Amino acid sequence: MAKRDNLVRLARFKVAEKRRQADQLQMMLNEFERMAGELDAQIASEEKKSGITDLNHFAYPTFAKAARTRRDNLTNSAGDLRIQMNAARIALEEAEAELVNAEKLEQRDAGEDRRTAVA
Repeated sequence: MAKRDNLVRLARFKVAEKRRQADQLQMMLNEFERMAGELDAQIASEEKKSGITDLNHFAYPTFAKAARTRRDNLTNSAGDLRIQMNAARIALEEAEAELVNAEKLEQRDAGEDRRTAVA
């Protein structure tokens, strides 16, 4: 019986850990998207101020160029995070399935213990 208790506790711990990882990745993804949006607004403001929107123009604002590069990097990182999020969600689903199986085994063993105690 104690072995099953440990199995259930371990499965619950895995589920909690996988859920924490997925939540953390989601928070990072949200933050990257927020920062990319702010950079978009800064780029638009800088382009409006200078009146130049052509990236290849010799007088295109340096700040807008740097902000555009940073925004592109954030967007690429957000794409990578989405891939990690999908993997984390799959791992969470697997951990939850393991927990369900462990709980079923524990219930089955408890039922058998009760039957043996009654007999």
